[in-house]
Amino acid sequence: RLMPELPKFDDEDLKSYGDEEEELSLSPPAVLMSVLATQERLLEDILECVPVGESAVIHPLSDEFCLVLGYLLTWKLTLAFFKAASSQLRVLYSQYFRKTKSLNKLLYHLFRLMPENPVLSGPTSEVPNKDTKTFFTEELHLDVK
Repeated sequence: RLMPELPKFDDEDLKSYGDEEEELSLSPPAVLMSVLATQERLLEDILECVPVGESAVIHPLSDEFCLVLGYLLTWKLTLAFFKAASSQLRVLYSQYFRKTKSLNKLLYHLFRLMPENPVLSGPTSEVPNKDTKTFFTEELHLDVK
């Protein structure tokens, strides 16, 4: 709920940017970027032996699962923040992501975490006319209990 409200504070300081000739960038909230940087390093340690194109197996409720989930949820917050920013701020934030290569790292991690077969597991009934349910066709509910 808070993330969409935060870019308003950077909007007030936006007028001080723009007179320099160097390529400008602006970091999203420092605490969020610090957490993201730490999680990127941890994920690199977990996924270091998995090449892009192969799928890493992360077992539910393991330590690795919690780290990956935290990383993805941090990106969800970051993207909510980015979405709420004005177009001028988005340019500055995107320059920051380009300098830190955070978006490249996200894609690199996603392509190693993506399952080879995205079919949802669970009780299945063999109905020949019904399409197979995948992670991409069904809505995912992330209720924390």
